[in-house]
Amino acid sequence: MNGASIRVSRTALLIALVCLIWGSTWIVIQDGLRDLPPFTSAAARFLVAAAAMSVVAHFLHRREGGDRPPWKLSLVLGSLNFGTSYGIVYWSETHLPSSLASVLWSVFPMLTAISGHFFLPAERLRSRQWAGFAVGFLGVGLLFATDLREIGSGAVPAGAIMLLSPTAAVVGTTMLKRSGTRVSSVLVNRNGMWIGAAMLCAVAWIFERDEPAHWTPAGIAGVLYLALAGTVVTFSLYFWILRQVQANKLSLVSYVTPAVSLLLGGLVGKEPITVWTLSGSGLILAGVGLVVRGGRSEAAVPQGVAPAARAGTEGPASPGD
Repeated sequence: MNGASIRVSRTALLIALVCLIWGSTWIVIQDGLRDLPPFTSAAARFLVAAAAMSVVAHFLHRREGGDRPPWKLSLVLGSLNFGTSYGIVYWSETHLPSSLASVLWSVFPMLTAISGHFFLPAERLRSRQWAGFAVGFLGVGLLFATDLREIGSGAVPAGAIMLLSPTAAVVGTTMLKRSGTRVSSVLVNRNGMWIGAAMLCAVAWIFERDEPAHWTPAGIAGVLYLALAGTVVTFSLYFWILRQVQANKLSLVSYVTPAVSLLLGGLVGKEPITVWTLSGSGLILAGVGLVVRGGRSEAAVPQGVAPAARAGTEGPASPGD
């Protein structure tokens, strides 16, 4: 096997690893909520992740290059893409199965493309992409009309609130794509994680200071897995892969990750996977495929946009990651 083949195989394995880890984070989040309140769990994750990313940034930011991010960009990333988006995900998973939460979040590439059409002149949509929106949001409507309604009266509003998570991430991503093309990704990630951690700590103190938090070995292990593997390792791998291949090749992550989450939710979490679950999920992922593949093949995620920000329609598929 020559050097080029080895690089291709290594990249393919790393993409598969990113999909597997990010797909698993959804069920790990839900499992951890048995011991910890949602905002407390999210805050602990980002405190650990921010500390670890500070170490990574110390060694890598000069090698990576890029400008130091202005605090406005860090504040956008931290408050929207980390604090708000992840806070909603953790809260929503107290009401929804992890697999459904993941599938609902996978509308992110479609929302990003819509935002790009209106706010980024170079990212105008094509007719095929508009068809993708129709297919994808038909799948969302199907899940609301079937699976979410079957779960109980609280699941439908929880699902609607869950959709605010990718929406918040899209707003932050659009702002980052407009202004953050030259900043260091590791530095903006580090700053954003500290801001997100502080925001989540404040919310946890306000709403959960009287709720019991059981720091069991399983709970601590889950926080560490989500912080280190699901946040620092995967974000670092994603950016390394992005520098080796075209951004549109990473679109696979957008629809493999929720598929992994569905599989793990059914097999490990014993979550109900009905024909409606599969039909709605299939429509959403088909819509994502049309949106991603229908865009410009040369589109790339800007260097300064954190993977957590889900930059571009080719970005990662879930903030469980």
